Amino acid sequence: MNFAILGTRGIPARYGGFETFAEELSTRLAARGHRVTVYCRDRHTEKKYRGVALKYLPTIRHKYLDTVAHTFFSTLHLVFARQHAVLYCNAANAIFTWIPRAAAIPVALNVDGLERNRKKWNAAAKAWYRASEWLATWMPNALVTDAAHIARYYRDRYHRESIMIPYGAETGKVQTTAELDRLGLEPERYFLYVSRMEPENNPLLVRQAFEKVRTTMKLALIGDAPYAAEYIRQVRDTQDRRIVIPGAIYGQGYRELGSHCFAYIHATEVGGTHPALIEAMGRGALVLYLDNPENREVAGGAGVPFRHSDLAQQIQRVLEMPEAERSRLRARAIDRVRAQYSWDAVTDAYEKLLISLARHA
Repeated sequence: MNFAILGTRGIPARYGGFETFAEELSTRLAARGHRVTVYCRDRHTEKKYRGVALKYLPTIRHKYLDTVAHTFFSTLHLVFARQHAVLYCNAANAIFTWIPRAAAIPVALNVDGLERNRKKWNAAAKAWYRASEWLATWMPNALVTDAAHIARYYRDRYHRESIMIPYGAETGKVQTTAELDRLGLEPERYFLYVSRMEPENNPLLVRQAFEKVRTTMKLALIGDAPYAAEYIRQVRDTQDRRIVIPGAIYGQGYRELGSHCFAYIHATEVGGTHPALIEAMGRGALVLYLDNPENREVAGGAGVPFRHSDLAQQIQRVLEMPEAERSRLRARAIDRVRAQYSWDAVTDAYEKLLISLARHA
């Protein structure tokens, strides 16, 4: 069948969780014989990637307009592209989902987390996201959530059931260490943090907490973000020589960092299932996670929770923890990803959903 994915920056993944999701899902659907198109904002040299057609369309490079402008242009294009079903990403794009439906193309919408809670948005953007939540409950054919906590939110607030499909992750470590060598890191001798450098993801909290910890290990803060230059400047403002802040890293380098860290620190507050968390668990990392419902749901007892106020103490705790206990947590994390967050199982669920929508259109 012909499927399209839109609402992300596109693939290959070079930004965040939705882009990783789009790459992993689209390439697996293509490998199963479907013709898949991913709409992209950021231009690469190729027109096809691992069997997936890449369609580049313009956008408006502005903090508040980038996502909705590109999705609008993508929507206008796809109604003439003979798609059997389409998957929109991001609740902010709910308002466009009626257009393909009017052209007899069924639509599923993955709403992600509660974006209106992000501090980076002004009052107008928060209002847009709040309205988009409501639109998401009736404009698309199917509402998709990625975490039980988010599914409960839509059920309790809007009385709308959703189809809960989590993100996926690979399991096992990669053996290469080229990225570690480039950054001056030793295997098992550094803490790792990976996320967009935005206030809700708390890189500044992580850096400041690590500065209080007595250890010769290093901290690698990996990530970047558009429209957040002043906040990133604050994150980088450190004299601690143990802290490495190289910017965003993708692909094999990212996989290497997750495979060989002593522990991974996940400090994200807003969202559903965070890909970076389950990816770290899948690599067998010892995980410290900010204790909120979404992160607790993913970790499932396979990590060490922390609060904003006690991260330094929890870092010190895992440093002093018996190795046998650390090994048990690492093994439990891999087992949990294999059982709950397999990319093949995620693809099965989306393939079943999209085919069902297409056949009942």
